[in-house]
Amino acid sequence: MELTFDKNARRRERLAFVRSYAAWVKRTPNAEWSQEQADFINSLMENARNMPLPPDVYLQRIAGRRRHDSERSA
Repeated sequence: MELTFDKNARRRERLAFVRSYAAWVKRTPNAEWSQEQADFINSLMENARNMPLPPDVYLQRIAGRRRHDSERSA
């Protein structure tokens, strides 16, 4: 099953998000938004520690992703 979506609509949505986030960063004190970023990054790191991925599985996923990307660009 192939997913269909409007690429232009998704692009506009991403750009709108980036613009709104940039505006929030500009109007928010550095200490507040940098703390939120630190909390987010720390949660990603904690999650990575809780879900270990064996090296061989990681390498297989990367190889598969590279194959997929090269097939799409061909």
